[in-house]
Amino acid sequence: MARVAALIRVEGRVQGVGFRWWLSARADELGLAGWVRNRRDGAVEALAIGEPAAIAQLVESCHPGPAAAEVRSVTTEPAADDGADGFEQRATV
Repeated sequence: MARVAALIRVEGRVQGVGFRWWLSARADELGLAGWVRNRRDGAVEALAIGEPAAIAQLVESCHPGPAAAEVRSVTTEPAADDGADGFEQRATV
């Protein structure tokens, strides 16, 4: 099956609680490529690239997130595959 990509935005108390580390580890478990970063507006944003079912699992697991997080909303939108190989944490934008 072809790779697809989704831009994921998570809002709530999601910074300073290990969310980027947790999401990166979860993406690795699911075999996804892409990146995750904090946004200056307080959200966490990620680009997930891979099998649609694996992306759906990642998005679903973002709703509870790591133990210290308080997730208010998770939104997704289709995105372009940027050719990433592996999953990385990026600097805040």
